[in-house]
Amino acid sequence: MAKNMTLLWCTGSCPCWRAMIALEEKNLQGYNHQLLSFDKMEHKSQQVLDINPRGQFPTFKHGDNVVNESYAICFYLESQFKSQGNKLIPDGPEEQALMYQRMFEGLTFYDKLGNVIYYDWYVPEGERHDSALKRNKDALVAELGLWEGYLSKQGSGSFLAGKTFSLADVVVFPTVAFLFRFGLSAGRYPKLEEYYALLKDRPSIKASRPPHWLEGPEEELLLKEI
Repeated sequence: MAKNMTLLWCTGSCPCWRAMIALEEKNLQGYNHQLLSFDKMEHKSQQVLDINPRGQFPTFKHGDNVVNESYAICFYLESQFKSQGNKLIPDGPEEQALMYQRMFEGLTFYDKLGNVIYYDWYVPEGERHDSALKRNKDALVAELGLWEGYLSKQGSGSFLAGKTFSLADVVVFPTVAFLFRFGLSAGRYPKLEEYYALLKDRPSIKASRPPHWLEGPEEELLLKEI
């Protein structure tokens, strides 16, 4: 079933990891995939542009159907394979509402993380300012406080939308993992650390973890003072 699926991806990308977790959760192992490189500008290669004219990862095809945005891939897989693997959208309206809310707040969470850890990548050297980076860091601290509060309200051992793993966890967990990869203090954010510990060894997450995390050194600890 997965043999007519193709994923073009890069290691160390939260959007790619989201799609790969969803594929694992739906028991869609065995799909065709190719690891490409941002550093080599392979996201702008003709191979990628033929499927994704934005020249971004992930790039995904299922038969003749093209779905490239990571959230869209996750929704698509859950919709097309409802009866396969783990159910990722809860039935109850209260749980559904919370799942959708946390999913889309996750986009803001990821953006605020990226504004800090990718600051030097996105902003040309001559346009960088310490004051701008400080504002980005302050915004991330405020965002982290929100998620600490959300997880505290849910209680120990809970997922983002209740007692069952859902699409909210699929799309937000990679952001949380990147936080700790880049040196976030577990002591200052105990609920996020508890959530990370709850999920880091889940089979779908272990199977799709960025491969360079297993073979290379830790990243620069850009968040150690956050």
